[in-house]
Amino acid sequence: MAGIPPKPWPTGEAEQLEPLVRRVLAPNPSPYTYTGTQTYVVGRSEGPDCAVIDPGPNEADHLDAITAAVGGRTVLAIMCTHTHRDHSPAAAPLSERTGAPVVGCAPLVLATDLPRSDEAFDTTYAPDRVLEDGEQMRGTGWTLTAVATPGHTSNHLCYALEESGALFTGDHVMGWSTSVVIPPDGDMGDYLASLEKLMAREDTVYHSAHGAAITRPKQLVRGMIGHRRQRENQILRLLGEAARPVADFIPEMYKGLDERLIPAAEMSVTAHLIDLERRGMVAIEGEVWRAN
Repeated sequence: MAGIPPKPWPTGEAEQLEPLVRRVLAPNPSPYTYTGTQTYVVGRSEGPDCAVIDPGPNEADHLDAITAAVGGRTVLAIMCTHTHRDHSPAAAPLSERTGAPVVGCAPLVLATDLPRSDEAFDTTYAPDRVLEDGEQMRGTGWTLTAVATPGHTSNHLCYALEESGALFTGDHVMGWSTSVVIPPDGDMGDYLASLEKLMAREDTVYHSAHGAAITRPKQLVRGMIGHRRQRENQILRLLGEAARPVADFIPEMYKGLDERLIPAAEMSVTAHLIDLERRGMVAIEGEVWRAN
């Protein structure tokens, strides 16, 4: 992950990206959100209706900016890609303002009693309707299809805009950094499978929740898969030298990393190790990992 650059477009002002897509930048820049969360309003600017994707943090100024971008249109759906706190908390207050249903990803349900290793989840998220892979929301001149992409989180969805070939990728593929995969909810095997799923699609542009539009999506996704396989090979090489705890991988694998991002790097390495363990390539004894 990189540092926070100057904002490439103003916070709180709707920017027209293509005829059916406007983007509104939330005022929440950080080492994890880059210049902030990007909310998308999908629908004809002069049309009767629209959808809002990833309403973002529950901040009054951002809600006002989304409302201004919607204008006089009816909001048919408020759609979240996943339930991290920089994506979904504004769904409920925006629903109260507009009367629109919250539609999209499922609420988070952890299938484990392990201690929480990711405190970024929005536990207040309560959708009116959960979309399954391939289900659609339609409006006047626009169609959004849910594309299940678990990995970054177990409930992550992307949304394909059928009329333009755009894919709203949330945090699965971002325009500035690779995604963090944090167990127990995040799963590296699922994440890589979801990247392969996108490789099989023919989307022409990705609009992510953080960073610029991705105009060569397959090239980027191919590179992301290669990056993860490279990390996997680094882990196996280091374990070939000596068994070690997770913390000992970081100086070798993430040289010069911002200290604030070390916990995220440790979680990413852990996710790789869990995936390798599942495949029978490594094992853990106490807190020390070793090669099989």
